[in-house]
Amino acid sequence: MKPFKIIISGGGTGGHIYPAISIANECRRRWADCEILFVGASDRMEMEKVPAAGYDIKGLWISGIQRSLSLKNLAFPFKVIKSLYDASKIIKSFQPDIAIGTGGFASGPLLFMANKKGIPTLIQEQNSYPGITNKLLSKKVNKICVASTGLERFFPKEKIVLTGNPVRQDLLNVDSLRAEALSHYNLDASKKTLLVLGGSLGARRVNQLIDSNLELFTKENVQVIWQCGKFYYQEYKEKAQPGIQVHAFLNRMDLAYAAADFIISRAGAGSISELCIVGKPVVFIPSPHVAEDHQTKNAQAITAQDAALMIKEVDLDQNFKTLWTGLLSNIELQKKLSENIKKQALPDATKTIVNELEQLLK
Repeated sequence: MKPFKIIISGGGTGGHIYPAISIANECRRRWADCEILFVGASDRMEMEKVPAAGYDIKGLWISGIQRSLSLKNLAFPFKVIKSLYDASKIIKSFQPDIAIGTGGFASGPLLFMANKKGIPTLIQEQNSYPGITNKLLSKKVNKICVASTGLERFFPKEKIVLTGNPVRQDLLNVDSLRAEALSHYNLDASKKTLLVLGGSLGARRVNQLIDSNLELFTKENVQVIWQCGKFYYQEYKEKAQPGIQVHAFLNRMDLAYAAADFIISRAGAGSISELCIVGKPVVFIPSPHVAEDHQTKNAQAITAQDAALMIKEVDLDQNFKTLWTGLLSNIELQKKLSENIKKQALPDATKTIVNELEQLLK
């Protein structure tokens, strides 16, 4: 039998790129001789991240519509036409057996043309509120792998499979890494540890919140691992002091999670999937600046299960201290949140998604 040829498109953000790479890695593990080609937007981060992961990628001239009035929107119809043409050429040249989309601008033209050519197609939706690309594609694709329940509102029910989001396998056993984590981050084992995650680039409002509450954390005898993001590191690095660590980014996320007793985080789909596996008490601060406010919807899907706490950016000044001190002092609440968020975990997501691919390839 000739090797499978698999084409994958997903990008624009890490939330689309890393699931795509995880799926590719599982395909390569399962079928060592398979050929994999990525397709991305030519000016987005996937053009760097995918080759770094060891895969070839082709770029399309595509972007989304600006939500504000912008002259850039005048080019959008021409970008769509050119991307459809280029996607068709890529498919004709590569001759894939299946096409996979994980969201992002480039997956639209690629999967649209794959459908037209009769190639089996699958999309993976990370969020509890899907983006417009996957909503449009859902009408034609063969299978839709989702990470949340309730997406029948947006997708054809008969196509949906609840799989979860691909996550890093090194997170499955973080509890066993506690001693190593405390040593790695030079932490005091007698104190509670708060881990703050604003994303690799950083989150301005989250950083402002932590900065304004450093005295409170120190008074409460809570030590902090604060990942402020590379955009903000120069601004906040001088805030480091005994018990308060400031990092641009964290290379050993498994150890950061293992060290944490509490976590404050944005509510991107990938982060939520990881936090469900890690199983620590979480306070979500969703970014209000993402498409269709999907981070708030992601967080609400978890808080509805009594599995995390959430506070909106607009309420931080008024409500954060009450919410935080209430969590810190309530052992029963901590235990409930940990137990309930672990129940939301789907640790075998990547294998389950590739099982669905395998069915389509048959």
